[in-house]
Amino acid sequence: MKKSVVLSWSGGKDSALALDALSRDPDFEVVGLLTSITGDYDRISVHGVRRSMLEAQVARLGLPLFEITLSPASSNDAYETAFHSALVEIRRELPEVRHIAFGDLFLEDVRAYRERLLAGSGFEPVFPLWGLDTRELARRFIDDGFAAHLVCVDTTQLNADFAGRSFDHDLLADLPPTVDPCGERGEFHTFVSAGPPFKEPVPYRLGSRVLRDSRFMYCDIE
Repeated sequence: MKKSVVLSWSGGKDSALALDALSRDPDFEVVGLLTSITGDYDRISVHGVRRSMLEAQVARLGLPLFEITLSPASSNDAYETAFHSALVEIRRELPEVRHIAFGDLFLEDVRAYRERLLAGSGFEPVFPLWGLDTRELARRFIDDGFAAHLVCVDTTQLNADFAGRSFDHDLLADLPPTVDPCGERGEFHTFVSAGPPFKEPVPYRLGSRVLRDSRFMYCDIE
């Protein structure tokens, strides 16, 4: 029998690739999504994407959504408390679930943190994309028919002009050699609007661009 798994979902490229990989894996069935929401802003944490756009994604994926609710200045302890509260809800609503999947690619410290976070919780971590070549993965994302735009750029690592650009082959060619093609070191974050897991594309338009904390350039998605 397939193992039921809830996927950590940011609304971005790596989440979509992880969902696609798990949907092709005969050992797993994705039965829910888990997303961090910054409550005061009502947006996906870090990515800055509106809840309405997240809900549009979820509706087209046909999966229940579980939320990790955070305040704008949440400490790591507050995050972990909220994370475990979400696990309690998952256990209550989907008692068959014993696995939480993440779209991490190669950062060992991040993976170790996930593993520590789930230790003793009754859930096991799954990393369906771990160790894959990120340049090849980025190209495959495009070639397989996914569509995405950059919604957040760390201007200490990448020029602010990349915010709002389509994640396509031209963008990959323009990325500096110091930037990972999948943005795994936090260079950029994306919003996915279409691809194999989606029943239909998410309609949207690019909104205004705003620099926050003198570092992160956001491009709104409406």
